[in-house]
Amino acid sequence: MNRSISSIFNESQFKSFVVALYRRWSRYLGIILSLVLISAIFSLLTPIYLTGQNLINIAQQAVINSIVALGMTVVIISGGIDLSVGSIVALTSLIVAQNMAEKSIPSALLIGIAVGIICGLINGGLISYLKLQPFLVTLGTMSLYRGLALIFCNGLPIRNIPSAFLVGMNALNNSFPIPVIIMFAFSLLIGFLMRKTVIGEYIFAIGGNEEATRLSGIRVNEIKVLGYVISAIACTIAGIIFISRLGVADPQAGIGYELEAIAAAAVGGASLSGGKGSILGTIIGALLLSAIRNGLTLLNVQAFYQYVAVGIIIIIAISIDRFSRKA
Repeated sequence: MNRSISSIFNESQFKSFVVALYRRWSRYLGIILSLVLISAIFSLLTPIYLTGQNLINIAQQAVINSIVALGMTVVIISGGIDLSVGSIVALTSLIVAQNMAEKSIPSALLIGIAVGIICGLINGGLISYLKLQPFLVTLGTMSLYRGLALIFCNGLPIRNIPSAFLVGMNALNNSFPIPVIIMFAFSLLIGFLMRKTVIGEYIFAIGGNEEATRLSGIRVNEIKVLGYVISAIACTIAGIIFISRLGVADPQAGIGYELEAIAAAAVGGASLSGGKGSILGTIIGALLLSAIRNGLTLLNVQAFYQYVAVGIIIIIAISIDRFSRKA
């Protein structure tokens, strides 16, 4: 009798565990299956696709978009949007590169992060305290920061990047590249912030219902500003990795990054109306976009069609989000 009750209890526990596990991972099921399906299709079309070196290439190609998209996800969850991410990447990477040539590498990195924080404070301050629309504010600062980047370097790339920095950042390219390690470390940090801290809870609450959150006594303005600062710091890190990959800082860098970041976040399950999003989903979304681009490149498909593919993915993601909220 006791053994029977024990077996029923264990079976009940097991079923509860399975249900909880399914609920936790079901939102990732579609995007994971999409990634597997796309990988299978491209592997049939080109045998190079699933080789170890190409998988490393896919991860490396996803690094910059992943990091920018993680910052964008935080902003989107809070109910905002940041169209200035590409311009911040360009501006901060130029400042880092210039200071690397004149100062030490650590001080150059700190100066770049400080400039990124200032950009985030400007975006968040205008949106939070002046009650301006995020789309319009960041559309304006997108042009502002791009203009400052062009003025800073007179429209010319900065090429004298210290070899020690380039060698250090590319030391493990044939095994597990350092930028990929940075991407995973940053995603773990943002994931911890969003899921295990009060700040993350507040960001989700603001995106879900800003007025109710304000009435609960939470300092909504400060939290929203923090979201844009996090986004700007992510852009600075992406800019540093951009320099290490190309060995040059370019004032035209980052054009279109806002599109890629929004796509990765949306495909990963972030709701563009706020209050919903996933750090893991964003990473998988960025990998999915990178996998598609890589496969199309291996098949010698022109870049123009790759933009079409990204646009279609965004439309599909927005449609899924719209219908899932109606259901």
